Amino acid sequence: MGESRAVMKQKSMTITSWGRNRNAEMTALRPERLSAVTAALRQPGVGTGTIAYGDGRNYGDLAMRQNGRVVLTRRLNRILSFEKDTGLVSVEPGVTFRELHSFASERGYLVPVVPGTAFVTLGGGVASDIHGKNQDTQGCLGDHIEWLDLVVASGDVIRVSRSEHPELFSATIGGCGLTGVISAIGLRLRQLKANAVSVEEWRVKDLDSFFDLMHQHRTSSTYTVGWVDALQKGRSLGRGIFQAAEPVFSDGFSPSTSNRKIPFTCPDATLNRASVQAFNSIYYRRVPKNGRSRLVGYEAFHHPLDAISDWNRLYGKSGFFQFQCVLPDESAAIGIRRLLERISGAQAASFLAVLKTFGKEGLGDLSFPRPGVTLSLDIPARGGGREFVESLDALTLDHGGRVYLAKDATLTAERFAMMYPKLDKFRETLSRYDPDCVFDSDLAQRLKIRPTLS
Repeated sequence: MGESRAVMKQKSMTITSWGRNRNAEMTALRPERLSAVTAALRQPGVGTGTIAYGDGRNYGDLAMRQNGRVVLTRRLNRILSFEKDTGLVSVEPGVTFRELHSFASERGYLVPVVPGTAFVTLGGGVASDIHGKNQDTQGCLGDHIEWLDLVVASGDVIRVSRSEHPELFSATIGGCGLTGVISAIGLRLRQLKANAVSVEEWRVKDLDSFFDLMHQHRTSSTYTVGWVDALQKGRSLGRGIFQAAEPVFSDGFSPSTSNRKIPFTCPDATLNRASVQAFNSIYYRRVPKNGRSRLVGYEAFHHPLDAISDWNRLYGKSGFFQFQCVLPDESAAIGIRRLLERISGAQAASFLAVLKTFGKEGLGDLSFPRPGVTLSLDIPARGGGREFVESLDALTLDHGGRVYLAKDATLTAERFAMMYPKLDKFRETLSRYDPDCVFDSDLAQRLKIRPTLS
């Protein structure tokens, strides 16, 4: 009874994307138990425009709806059960990957797939079907999910899985939060004791060499990732650092826990061609010419930017766009070359350009990964930043690729429809379980996933 009354306590809140390029005025609900979520959706006159929101690490407009309602899930953060023999863990959606890693590692397990930041919630991870540095061999988060409990538009809780309501299961994984509010997740952990990562690093002189290394290690190494100096041109196009790594347990190993904080929003001009070029040059030379081997903390390897709190402030008040695409293997070499030529030619100031391979198609209707090569980088939003990212979207489509919706803020509805072949199937599932569009977002409106609403 108290929880039902508590859910009525709503407040106005400005939701801002992690890229600081979008915001929305919303009515916020902060439930602490499942009953509060179901009560909120059963209130008379719920209307449209409700979306769940985790820890705020979405780069664009996926987790916001102008003048809508946002369900803040961070307090739904309990680990509900754990089967030590099978590794099956049941968690609420507000548990972060950092919290789950801490729980799992103490018991000799690892989260099988983790994103680039540990601050993402498991609910957000499901909604984006996140991938990590081991997508070639372990796929996406959705590949390791046994079941989901989902609060749908009616306020009812439905358990979905590969055998129960399978169409709703595949729509929810990677479904951008549009099928409902996830209330519990059944995830199978990987039984492996590890507190560090053994990393092999090489300097890479150009893009052709990068592709050679990526394909050499894509299935023989557990983790692979590359950093690219996106300002390089000509013979040095694609210059960077490639890493292949394995999880290990090392007695007595004590990883660095240093943390820096960006205390204020930097002026827009802080990240310019000169400053990024200087950083990239230093970063490239930190790896010896002949490469090196080193032991790195497990979390530091997977989540390097988490060591810098509020790093998104580096891009100034205008913010930034994060562009991430995947191109199929057959067009990846030429397509990635064309993208890097466009980026270096425009002198787009990005110190975070990442190149990885994918080996598996995602399970969800709107899952991003497919076999191929993915490129991601940050583009300052000032000036013509939006138009420039839109040109990268178009170039991606020209080479048969698609853009990651969890990072996107610029894609058009027409390009989106051509990139995601299961869109009609996804829409049919939404129409069946949420005909009144209770769940909606600015992303869904921009991409015309849902009917246009006022």
